[in-house]
Amino acid sequence: MGPCKVNYSVLLLSFFIVSFFVPHCLSIGDEADQRAFLRVNASEASGRPIPKTLFGIFFEEINHAGAGGLWAELVSNRGFEAGGPIIPSNIDPWSIIGDEDSSLTVSTDRSSCFELNKVALRMEVLCDTKGTNICPAGGVGIYNPGFWGMNIEKGKKYKVVFYVRSSGAIDVSVSLTGSNGLETLATCEILASASQVSNWTKMEVLLEANATNHNSRLQLTTTRKGVIWFDQVSAMPVDTYKGHGFRSELAEMLADLKPKFIRFPGGYFVLGDWLRNAFRWKATIGPWEERPGHFGDVWNYWTDDGLGYFEFLQLTEDLGALPVWVYNNGISRNDQVSTSHVGPFVQEALDSIEFARGDSNSTWGSIRAAMGHPEPFDLRYVALGNENCGKKNNYRGNYLKFYNAIKKAYPDVKIITNCNGLCQTLDHPADFYDYHVYTSAKDMFSKADQFNCTSRDGPKAFVSEYAVNQDEAGNGNLLAALAEAAFLIGIEQNSDVVSMASFAPLFLNDNDRWWHSDAIVFNSSQQYGTPSYWVQHFFRESSSATVLHSTLQKNAYTSLIASAIMWENSDDNKSYLRIKIVNFGNDIVNLKISVDGLEPSSIQPSGSTKTILTSGNQKDENSFDEPNKVKPTQSPLENADKDMDVVLLPYSLTSFDLLKESSNIRTARTDSFCKSSF
Repeated sequence: MGPCKVNYSVLLLSFFIVSFFVPHCLSIGDEADQRAFLRVNASEASGRPIPKTLFGIFFEEINHAGAGGLWAELVSNRGFEAGGPIIPSNIDPWSIIGDEDSSLTVSTDRSSCFELNKVALRMEVLCDTKGTNICPAGGVGIYNPGFWGMNIEKGKKYKVVFYVRSSGAIDVSVSLTGSNGLETLATCEILASASQVSNWTKMEVLLEANATNHNSRLQLTTTRKGVIWFDQVSAMPVDTYKGHGFRSELAEMLADLKPKFIRFPGGYFVLGDWLRNAFRWKATIGPWEERPGHFGDVWNYWTDDGLGYFEFLQLTEDLGALPVWVYNNGISRNDQVSTSHVGPFVQEALDSIEFARGDSNSTWGSIRAAMGHPEPFDLRYVALGNENCGKKNNYRGNYLKFYNAIKKAYPDVKIITNCNGLCQTLDHPADFYDYHVYTSAKDMFSKADQFNCTSRDGPKAFVSEYAVNQDEAGNGNLLAALAEAAFLIGIEQNSDVVSMASFAPLFLNDNDRWWHSDAIVFNSSQQYGTPSYWVQHFFRESSSATVLHSTLQKNAYTSLIASAIMWENSDDNKSYLRIKIVNFGNDIVNLKISVDGLEPSSIQPSGSTKTILTSGNQKDENSFDEPNKVKPTQSPLENADKDMDVVLLPYSLTSFDLLKESSNIRTARTDSFCKSSF
C-alpha cells in the first residue's frame, strides 16, 4: 500500500481540537481524583440530640494514677502497712538516717492505736546529745522519698500529720529536705514531755518551703536517746484542687476535658486477682488514719486508700460530672462467690448507693454527712463488675441478684452489664451494656462504623474503655490518636445507640509504666497530655449538642471520615456549627464543604475558627522535654461560609467551628437518621 495522504486543513483542525479539549478533560479528571466533597444538612429536621452524657472519663488505679498521682498525698506507705500485717515487715520506701549499729535500730510492731492497721514503726535511738555516743549534728531517724521524689515548691505550704508515742520526752524535727538530706527546705521542731506522748498522740505542723526541689523527702529526726513509735505519717500540699486533696494541675487537666461522667475505680482494680485484694468501698471511707489500705494485686502495688469511695464521689461533683460507680459483684479474676452466697455482696452494693444518695439521717448517709457532705451525691449509674461476662460461670446469676435488688430499692438507677449487646440480644435485663476495645490503629479506624448496624432498640452501649494499644502506638502517638478520633466520630454519629464513651487508661506515672496507651503522663512535678488526650478536646462540646446529617463523598480517599454537630457555647451563648474531619492517610486532600439548610449569610467569618491536630510524623509523641509537640493549634477561619474549599493535611484531625448568626436550630429525634457519612 502507498502512503496515506491527509488534507492539511483537516490535520490542523484535529490538532486544535485535541490541544483544546484533551488537557481540559484531563484536568477535570485530576481534580475529581484530588478533591473530596462533604455536604452537611443543617436544617431543623436533620438534627438529632446527642445524649448529655456521651463523653466522659474513666479512672482506674493503675500506673500509680491515684496513689502518688491525682491524689496529692506525698508520703508512700504512710501507715507502714504495705509490708503486710506479719512482723517484722518491710517498711519500703522508708529508710534510716544514721548508723543502725550504733545510732538507732528500727523495726515494726503491732502496737498502733488503729485497729484496722495495727502495724507501727518502732525507733530506738541509741545516741544522745551528751555522753560517749553523741548523735550526728543533723540527728538520726527515718525519711520517706514519697512516690519517686516529693515535689516541694518555694512559698507553698505543706501540712504534715503523724501519730507518735514514746516512753520519755521527745524532741523531733519534722523536715522537708533534698533527696540527700543536705538541703533543708522547711523544718519544725516538736517538743513534748513524757506525759504528753505516753499514749498515741496526733501531731500536726504546717511547713512553708523556702526553696524548690522536685526530688525531695520528708524526714523525722531526733538527737534524744529513747524509744519512739510513729504511725500514719501524712504530708499534703495545702493547695489542692478545690481544697479536696487532689493534685491541682492533674485535676485541672481533667476539668479541661469537660467530662460528663467519671467511671471509677476500675477496671481490674475493682476485681482484684483474688477477692481478698479487691477494692471494698467500706474500707475506704471514714477518717484516713483508720483506713486499712490494700494491696492491688493486679497492678502489683499498695494503696493506702486515701483516695476512696467518698473522694471519688467528691471528684465527680468538683468536675461537674456524674459518677458511674463500678463495684465488685462477687467475682475476681481467679475466684468467685456462688450465686447462692452472693447476698452479702448485694447488700454491700445497696449500702454503697445509700452512702451516696441517702439522706443525712440514714445509716450510711449519716456517715457521708459526718465526712463533710450532708447533701447526697448525684449517683445515677452503677456497673456490675468488669469484663466478667463469659469468663465466670456465676456472672449472670450474680448479676440478676444485684439487678433485682437495686431496681427494687432504687428504680431510677441505671444498671450496666458486662455482657456485650452489640451484635446479639442480651439474655438478661440491663439499661446499658459495657463495650471495651483495645486494638491496632488501622482496626480502630475501621471500627468507626462499628455501631451502624446495631439494633436501635434495647440497651444502649457504654464504650467505657477504648484505646489503640498495640506496638505501633508507642507511648501514645499521633497515629493512635487519629484512629481514636475516627472511632469517636463514629460514636458521635451513632449516639442514638451509644450513650457514653471514655478513653482508658486515664493516667500514667512515668515511673510505673504498666500500660502505655494513656491520656495523661506525669511525674512528681511535671505532666503532659498525649495526642489521645488532645483528641478528646475536639469532642468536649459534643455531649448535649445536635448531630447533623452529613454525606462525605470521598472519591479515592478512603482515609477520610467526618461529622457535623451544632453546639451552644455556654460562655458567650453563641451557636456554632462544628465540622470534624480525620485524614488518616499520607496525602493532602482538597475538600469542598457545602452546608445546606441555613439562611443566607448566617455564617459569620469573624469568630469562626479552625483547629488542627497534626505533626511532622505520624509516630510523633509528646514528652517531658517536648510536652506540646503534638497539640491542637487554632487559627481564625477567614473563608468561613456555607460553601468552603479547605485543605486537609496528611494524618490530621481538623475541626471547623462556624459561628452562626443566631441560635435557632431545634432538635428532633428520628429513627430514620441516616449514617451515610461513612
